[in-house]
Amino acid sequence: MPLIRRHPENAPAPRREIFGWAMFDFANQAYTLLIITVIFGDLFTRVIVGDAPDYRLGNLLWSVALAVSYAMVIVAAPFAGAIMDATASRKRFLAASWVLTIITTALLYFVEPGLVFFGMALIIASNFGYAIGESFIASFLPDLGPPEKLGWISGLGWGLGYIGGLVATAFALGLLGEVSAENFERIRWVGPFAAAFFLVSALPTFLFLKERGTRRRMARNVQLGLGWKRVKASLVTLGERRDLRALFVSIFFVMAGIYIIIAFTFIYGAQVIQWDEPTRVMMFVVTQITAVIGAVGFGFLQDRAGPVRIYRITLVLWALAVLAIFATPTIAQWLSVLLGRPVEAQMVFLGVGILAGLCLGSAQSAGRALVALMVPAREAGRWFGFWGLASKAAAIFGLLGIGLLQVWLGLENAILFCLFLFLAGLLASIPIRLVDRRQAAAV
Repeated sequence: MPLIRRHPENAPAPRREIFGWAMFDFANQAYTLLIITVIFGDLFTRVIVGDAPDYRLGNLLWSVALAVSYAMVIVAAPFAGAIMDATASRKRFLAASWVLTIITTALLYFVEPGLVFFGMALIIASNFGYAIGESFIASFLPDLGPPEKLGWISGLGWGLGYIGGLVATAFALGLLGEVSAENFERIRWVGPFAAAFFLVSALPTFLFLKERGTRRRMARNVQLGLGWKRVKASLVTLGERRDLRALFVSIFFVMAGIYIIIAFTFIYGAQVIQWDEPTRVMMFVVTQITAVIGAVGFGFLQDRAGPVRIYRITLVLWALAVLAIFATPTIAQWLSVLLGRPVEAQMVFLGVGILAGLCLGSAQSAGRALVALMVPAREAGRWFGFWGLASKAAAIFGLLGIGLLQVWLGLENAILFCLFLFLAGLLASIPIRLVDRRQAAAV
C-alpha cells in the first residue's frame, strides 16, 4: 500500500522543534529507569518493605502502586486529550504533568524502611504525572513531519530517551552505589537526582515545541462537558473502524507485557538469577544501548518496509525474548555441557538482555507512530489519550496479573505470562490496515 500524503495546511516542523520534542523522551527516561526499573523498585521491594527471602509481599505492593497510578491515567487521559484539542492547550497540560512528576519524585528521599504506604502514595502520584505526560507529548507527533517520516521521528525520540536513561542511570549508579539496606543513606538520593535530571533535560521541550491551533478559553464545566462529548464520539468511531480498534487492542496486550518487563527485569535478576552488582550494571548498559539501536533502526525500517509489518516483527522477537528469559538457567546448563566449563546463568541473562533491549524501544515506537499515521492530526490529543488509556489499562492488567501469579507460582514461572501477552498482541494486529488520515477524518 502506498504511503499516505500529509495534510497540505500543516508544514513540517523545523529541526529544533523535533529536537525539543525528542528531548522530553530523553528527560523522562530518568524517571522510568531510576525509579521504576533499576533502583527504586528494587529498593522498595527489598529494603522499604523487606519481606525476605522471596519478597512476594513487596513485589505485590509494588504492582498495586503502579496499577493504581495507571488507573488514574485511564480515567484522565481521554478527557484531557479531548480538552487539549478543543482549547489548543497541549503544552500547558504537558507542563503540569512535568511539574507534578518532579515534585513527587524528589519527595521519595523521605521514604524510609517501613514507610510502605507513604512510598506507595508518592509512587502513585509521580508515576501518574509521568505516565499521562507520555500521552501529552505523543500528541504532538502528527504535526512534526510528513507521514513517511513519522516512524523515524518516533524512533528518534525513543532512541534519544534511552540515551538519556543511560546517562542518568550511569551517573546515579556511580554516585549512589548499590541498592542495599547498608547503603540506604546514599541510595535514597535517587528520587531528588531523577527529579533534577527531568527538570533540566526537559527545558528544551518547552523552549522549542510549538502549540498549534487557536487558543480557546472555556469555563471548567464547559471543558469537562466538551471532553465527555468528544470521548463518546471517539467511542463511536472505534466501533466503526475495525483497524484502529485492532491497533488499540494489540497495544493493550503488548504494553501489558512491556510494563511487566520494565517493572520486574531488575527485580527478576536480583531474586531469580541472583546476579552480582557488576552484572546488574552491565545489564543496564547493554539494554540501553540495544534499545537505542532498536528504536532508531526499526524506526528507519518502519518508513521503508511498512510500519505494520515492522510492528509485527518486533512482537515475534518479544515472544522469543520471554522464552529465553524463562529458559536462562536451562540454557546455562546446556552451554556448560557443550563448552565443558561452567557458564553462569547471569551471563546468559545478560545475553538475553540484548534481544530484549532491541525489542524494548522498537515495539513502543512503532505503536506510537501507527497511531499518528491513522488519526487526524487535529484530533491527536484525544486519540493519544486513548493510546494512553490502552497502554495504562494494559499496565494495570499486566502488573496485577504478574503480581498475583508470582504469589501463586513464584516470579520465575509467572514471567511466562508475558509470552501469552505478546502472542495475543500479535494475533490482535491481524486486522490493522494503514489508512489515509483524510479518510480517518471523514469517519
